[in-house]
Amino acid sequence: MSTDHWPVTLTHGDVTLRPLRTSDSRRWQELRRANESWLTEWEATAPLPSQEPAPTFRQVARRMRKDARRGLCMPFVVEYKGEFVGQLNVNNIVYGALREANFGYWIDESVSDRGIMTTAAALVTDYLLGPMQLHRVEIAVRPENLPSNRLVQRLGFHFEGIRPRFLHINHDWRDHNIYSLLSENLTSTLVSQLRSK
Repeated sequence: MSTDHWPVTLTHGDVTLRPLRTSDSRRWQELRRANESWLTEWEATAPLPSQEPAPTFRQVARRMRKDARRGLCMPFVVEYKGEFVGQLNVNNIVYGALREANFGYWIDESVSDRGIMTTAAALVTDYLLGPMQLHRVEIAVRPENLPSNRLVQRLGFHFEGIRPRFLHINHDWRDHNIYSLLSENLTSTLVSQLRSK
């Protein structure tokens, strides 16, 4: 496992991806409260009841930062004009013969539809397939989430098919569209292609 690529900050125009910090707790909680009804439809949920209390933001952030230092994930804050507006997490980074990762994201509804997450997704994909030299990046999107399906299609991700009942989301097992992008499919960076679309 490689740890040479973390921490990293990625920027294009008004959009910045920077490492998640435990000090982000207050802003994260404010955003999550303000967007609760909007995000509920897409939120991962636990399929089995737990006797343990839900971890706090700080506990989750510490765990993710520890895993990031081990090269397993990359927890990013999405900033727009210097303001925390969402999150993008790269997960399941695998090296060796596979060299793959996947990512998911959420954004504040008040700044959605401005291309912020498209830029963030392009930045992170360029980094994963470029400097990190991964071979494949995957994104799983619920078929009903039309904006996210359009986002990955705009970036040139290839639709591979549907995984039935793939993830437990909003208290049920949900189908997901699976999209991927391979390093050999990139002729230029995704960020540079955004300007012409």
